Amino acid sequence: MGIESRAALVNQNSMQSSKKLEFLSGEWEAAPRFSRFDAETPSESDALDAYSQVVTTVVERASASVVKIEVSRRGRDGNERMAGSGSGFIFTPDGFVITNSHVVHGASPTGVTVHTLDGETCRANVVGDDPHTDLALLRIDARHLTPLALGDARHIRVGQMVIAIGNPMGFQSTVTAGVVSALGRSIRSSSGRLIEDVIQTDAALNPGNSGGPLLNARGEVVGVNTAVIPSAQGLCFAISVGTAQFIAGKLIQFGVVRRSYLGLQGQTAAVHTALARFHDLDQRTAALVTGVSEESPAARAGLREGDLIVRFDDHTVEGVDTLHRLLDETVAGRTTALTVLRGRAAIEVAVRAELRCDD
Repeated sequence: MGIESRAALVNQNSMQSSKKLEFLSGEWEAAPRFSRFDAETPSESDALDAYSQVVTTVVERASASVVKIEVSRRGRDGNERMAGSGSGFIFTPDGFVITNSHVVHGASPTGVTVHTLDGETCRANVVGDDPHTDLALLRIDARHLTPLALGDARHIRVGQMVIAIGNPMGFQSTVTAGVVSALGRSIRSSSGRLIEDVIQTDAALNPGNSGGPLLNARGEVVGVNTAVIPSAQGLCFAISVGTAQFIAGKLIQFGVVRRSYLGLQGQTAAVHTALARFHDLDQRTAALVTGVSEESPAARAGLREGDLIVRFDDHTVEGVDTLHRLLDETVAGRTTALTVLRGRAAIEVAVRAELRCDD
C-alpha cells in the first residue's frame, strides 16, 4: 500500500473516531435530562400536597371533638363576670372533657359554659381540678359526643409532626401545625410544682388554645396544650397524654388527686443498650433523677441527681409518667424498694414516701 493510500485510511479512521466522540459527547450531555433518579424523585409540590392531606384529614376527624370553654367568676359585689375562655376536648362518650386547670380554676359553681362545634351550648360541672399538673376534668350533658383517640406518650419523637386545634383569642376551631421541638421539658405550674415530661412544640399557640389537644398525624392526642412563653416565638408546651390519662382517672374516681411524695425532680431518659443488656433489663427508657429536694424522703433514702430509676418494687419504671402513676396514696408510709442505675452499677434503695393530698 502506498503512502497516499495509508494517509487516506488514517484520515478516514480519524473521521470515524471523531464522529463516535461527537455521538458519545451528545449522549452524555442528554443523559441528565432522562435520569431515572429525576423521574422517581417527588417534587416539592407533591411533598406539600401530602403534608396538607395529612393535616386536613386530622382536622376533619378531630374538630368536632374540640370544644370552646367560657368561664365566669363571682366578683366581690356578688355579680358574675366573664373571666376568660379556653379550649378542651371530649375524653369519653358520656361527656367528660379534659382542659387546663388555669382555664377553670376559681370559676363560680355555674360559671363554666361549653360550646361544641355544631353550635350546642351547655353548662359544665367541674369534676376535679389539679393545679399541680395544670389539668382539670369537666362533665357536660350533650348529644352525639365523639371522644378523641389517645396516643402513646412513649412513641413521641423529636421532629414528629403535630397539629393543635383550639380557640385562640376566642376564634373557635383554629388549626396550627408544627413539629415536636423537644421532649422531657419541665415547666412550673401555678402552684409552684414542676410539671415533668412536658412536650415542647413550635405549633403556634395563643391565649385560648389552653386545654386543647395536640394531635399526631393519626389524629391521636399526644398532649394537652398548656403554655406559651410570651417573649419568645415558637416556644409552646403541652402536657404529655400519659400524665393527662392518669390525672383524669384519679379525678373521675376521687374528684381530687392524692399523691405520695418522694421529693425529686425527673424526666424520662433512655437506658443505654449496653447497660440494659448487662443488667438484663427489658426496657428502653427509665426515670432520670434531675434534682432532689432537701429533707425529702428521696434525700433521706440517699437518691442522687443522675440516678436512673428502673424499678419500683415489682413494677418496671419506663419514665416519669410511670413513676407518677405508681406514687399514689397506697404507697405512703410504707417502705418501697427502688432499683437504680448509678453509673454502671445497679443498686437497691429503700424509700418511705409521704402522703400529699392535692385538694
